[in-house]
Parts: sequence; C-alpha cells; structure tokens
Amino acid sequence: MQDVSPPGFTEPLPDPASENEHPSEGRSYHHGNLKVSLIDAGVAALDHTEVDALSLRQLAKVVGVSANAAYRHFADKDALLTAMAAEGFRLFAAAQAASAHGLAHAEDRLKASGRAYVAFAQAHPALYRLMFQRMDQVMADPALMAHGSGGGITVLLEATSSLVGAPMDDERVRVAAAASWSLVHGLSSLAQGGQLAVFGLPLNDLIDRVLSMPVSFQQAVSSHRPPSD
Repeated sequence: MQDVSPPGFTEPLPDPASENEHPSEGRSYHHGNLKVSLIDAGVAALDHTEVDALSLRQLAKVVGVSANAAYRHFADKDALLTAMAAEGFRLFAAAQAASAHGLAHAEDRLKASGRAYVAFAQAHPALYRLMFQRMDQVMADPALMAHGSGGGITVLLEATSSLVGAPMDDERVRVAAAASWSLVHGLSSLAQGGQLAVFGLPLNDLIDRVLSMPVSFQQAVSSHRPPSD
C-alpha cells in the first residue's frame, strides 16, 4: 500500500511503556492520571494490534498497576474503548488543524485537512475504525465530545464557510461540508483497503485531484438556496 502520510503522521503514537521496559519498577501512577495512562496505552497498542486483542488487565500491566486499580477508572473494556475513541478523535482533529494552520486560502486549508484525514486513517487503521464505530457513544457524552474536539468538524466547517462565503450555521455551508466529509471519508476507506490501486495512478496525486472536486460543488451550492415554504 502506498504511503499518503504527511511528515510526522506515519510515526506510531506514543507508547506509555517505552520509557521503562518494566513499568512496574520504579514507576507509579497517581490516582489522577492513571485513567489517562490507560487510555494512552490502549491507543498506542492499536498501532500493532486489533481492538479484539486488547484487555483492561493487559493494559494495566503495561502501565504498571493492578487490574483492580484499572477497574476503578473503567467499569469494563467497553468503557475504555469509548474513551480511547474520544482520544482518537482528539488526535485526529489536531492532525487536521495542524495541516491547515497558516494556509491563507480556504481551498488550501480544505485540501490539506482532507489529506491529513486520509493520512491518519492510513497510519492508524485500527484506531480509525474504533473511532467511527464508537462515534455515537462519544457524541452522546458531552465530556468525551469536548475532549475529542469535535473530531475535526470545526476545521471542515470553518474552511467551508470561508469558501462558500456564509456563516458556519448556514444550511449551504453544512450541505457542502457534508459532501466534503462524505468524499474524504469514502476516500479514506478505499485508500485504507488498497482499492484505489485499481486506477493505476500514484496515490498522492489521485488523492489531491479527488480532494479538489468538492471545491466546485461548494462554489455551486453557495449560489443555491433551498426553496422557501
């Protein structure tokens, strides 16, 4: 599979145990940060394993605490996975925002954030799948939703708003943003699965050209208003 990741996005997420081969030796976690450490350990583990292989007991061992200590923060694996999905969305949003930072033109910001979207999906496939499998649970919890920074939706809406020339809550902006999201999410899924190879084109070039297509749609939709009742 061809690499589509901008610099920095192919690197594994930080491994909480990497600083110490034996995290239980000479390392302790205060009650206040154990929850974060377990989430970080789970997210890092998904760079080399699938969700089904994770266990709360295993992650407790990675960060150097007892299973009982871990269960004081998460009732079960399901609760941990939802928290990991929220952290994934936070990292996802940060990658998109960083890629668009400093770009003056909305079209360039939209394309850069779209490229970062695809790159994240390629670099962290298991985490990416978990995020969208758990999106409803994250959205239903205001604290998790806030932690997840909206999953990059703000970046998408801001760029689309500038491109369309209307406020972010304008229906035309939201329709255009939904079209862009649908395109880039589908592109991510196809790139992740390797299906785009069927076109026989360099993946980066193909992605850039596909990501330029929503711009025409957004410019068209900006002049269209829904029929009045």
